[in-house]
Amino acid sequence: MRMKRLIFPMLVLIMLFTYGCNINSSNITPPSSKNSSTKSNKSNINSSISSDPIQQKINTMTLDEKIGQLVIAGVDDFSNNEHSKTLINTYHVGGFILFKQNIDNTNQTINLLNSLKQTNSNSRVPLFLGVDEEGGRVSRLPSELKKLPPNKSIGKINNTSFSNKIGQVLGEELNSFGFNVDFAPVLDINSNPLNPIIGDRSFGRNSFMVSKLGIATMNGIQSKNVIPVIKHFPGHGDTSVDSHIGLPIVNNDLKRLNALELVPFSNAIKSGADMVMVAHILLPKIDSQNPASFSKVIITDILRKSLKFNGVVITDDMTMGAIVKNYNIDDAAVKSLNAGTDIILVCHDFEKQTSVLNAIKNAASKGTISQTAINGKVYRILKLKQKYNLKDSPNPSFSVENINHKISKLLNAYM
Repeated sequence: MRMKRLIFPMLVLIMLFTYGCNINSSNITPPSSKNSSTKSNKSNINSSISSDPIQQKINTMTLDEKIGQLVIAGVDDFSNNEHSKTLINTYHVGGFILFKQNIDNTNQTINLLNSLKQTNSNSRVPLFLGVDEEGGRVSRLPSELKKLPPNKSIGKINNTSFSNKIGQVLGEELNSFGFNVDFAPVLDINSNPLNPIIGDRSFGRNSFMVSKLGIATMNGIQSKNVIPVIKHFPGHGDTSVDSHIGLPIVNNDLKRLNALELVPFSNAIKSGADMVMVAHILLPKIDSQNPASFSKVIITDILRKSLKFNGVVITDDMTMGAIVKNYNIDDAAVKSLNAGTDIILVCHDFEKQTSVLNAIKNAASKGTISQTAINGKVYRILKLKQKYNLKDSPNPSFSVENINHKISKLLNAYM
């Protein structure tokens, strides 16, 4: 009897002990297990970053190399002179834009572009090589090439197949020379008959038609491995001042822009636009202090967030009258980058080009532009260069006659 009294409490103790052990082992995660999980997550994140070749390249770039990518500059002459060589070798610029003052004939243009690429051959990042080739009166290519009609004439025909083929011809022309960027098509709506700068550069006054024909042209350019730049965001069609000379003021509000001017840009972005050029126009009802080209409201809030554009944003030329007559170009460049721009376009004047580059470096050194922001901009730029597989390899000569024949055949079929 006494033995039975002793056995019962011993059984109770054994059961309690066993239950307690089960709680500890199955329901409570040991601290070491949590640490292991955290380490694993960190390892996965680091592995993802290290496997991204673009991020790997950025991690090895100097500050000067990164800042250089944020500028596209003009060239002084018909040849690759000391200024353009300095911009490449010392400042590591991301690219160049050529104008009529740089283009004499076909062979000279090919040689100039090949020379720029040769000078940049030691760089790990190839050059953007761009030109304004829209057709009509905005054409920089040599006179040996047959001219294409302006967008206004293409708009009258209003045929997407024709517009796409025009884009293909533009892309083939530029690619043959060694260009890889076309600052076209124009997506401005010609809503103001007094506009001195857009006019026949626009497809017309209807937002649907401008969208349809502009996207077809954009896709045609892309098909020849040339990067199209849609312009002039958020719409330069309702201005009465030429921004090359002064600062246009447009008193349209966001409701009006959403209903008209922004429509072609929104549609082009949905259709795969790679690069957007922002105009030097002041819209006081949206941002009373800053032109679009360095307005955070317009670039970040509207273009980036509202229209969901994740590609490369570039300014119009910062040496235009709209800027240099009203603002300090260095301050404007820094403000533009902080507003959300990726590339500052400085088309003329070597001193202005180097001054802008130095101003960006100074702002980066002081933290006025954050390293995180710079890395994000460089990432978008390198991603676009990688997408189009840009290289600094030389271009051979090509048959102008063959391209002219294609142009004549195309125009005869539609016009």
